[in-house]
Amino acid sequence: MELAGKIALVTGGSLGIGRATVLALAREGADVAFTFKGFRNRLGEEEDLVREVKALGRKCMAIESDVSKFAEAELVVRRVIAEFDGLHILVNNAGITRDGVVWKMTEEQWDSVIDVNLKGCFNYIRAVSTVFREQREGKIVNIASINGMRGKFGQANYSASKAGIIGLTKTIAKELGKSNVNVNVVAPGMIETDMTQTLSDEIKQRSVSEIVLGRFGQPEDVANAVVFLVSEQAKHITGEVLKVDGGQYM
Repeated sequence: MELAGKIALVTGGSLGIGRATVLALAREGADVAFTFKGFRNRLGEEEDLVREVKALGRKCMAIESDVSKFAEAELVVRRVIAEFDGLHILVNNAGITRDGVVWKMTEEQWDSVIDVNLKGCFNYIRAVSTVFREQREGKIVNIASINGMRGKFGQANYSASKAGIIGLTKTIAKELGKSNVNVNVVAPGMIETDMTQTLSDEIKQRSVSEIVLGRFGQPEDVANAVVFLVSEQAKHITGEVLKVDGGQYM
């Protein structure tokens, strides 16, 4: 198994892309901790995921936490290291949307998306940076979006947060590179998750028409890209953006 002996932390890990990533990492041999935000979950989803990972023969821990809180990120990282005796992989996946055209967007809509998507990513990178530098080993993958590369009508906050993640990633890749830490982005296009199921049929059809392969991606498609980037096969890749979009960005 590619990740045998590795310990991973995934933010926003109980649903959608996060859940698929937790399982993909575990199947490759990693022990996995993940964060979740209680109000977003259907009852017991995080417990079900822990059981699934343990059934694969790996250790797993679910931690309820708000990624936008700087101090909580430090506590979560310390807790994972204490429980698993180490940490090698961070996947920043937690994210939200609060859509609206800019002339109607409220301050709360802007702040909440930036705080979770962009600040949350920074919080966890900051929390693991000292650990990864000291052990001279680490893999960080940040989940952005093709909308952070091209913009999206009605998503000024979301697109700005994801563009910020790309800029943040490239900077951190430069800062941590000499410590043998790889930092990359996976930028999904339209992926079939709980979030996209709430979209209208018109929006779904418009999105499919943009996709060269003519279909939505699956959470596992993104998870597989993450597994590649944290594996030794990608040891000479850093500061890059890997689109998983079926050609939607082209």
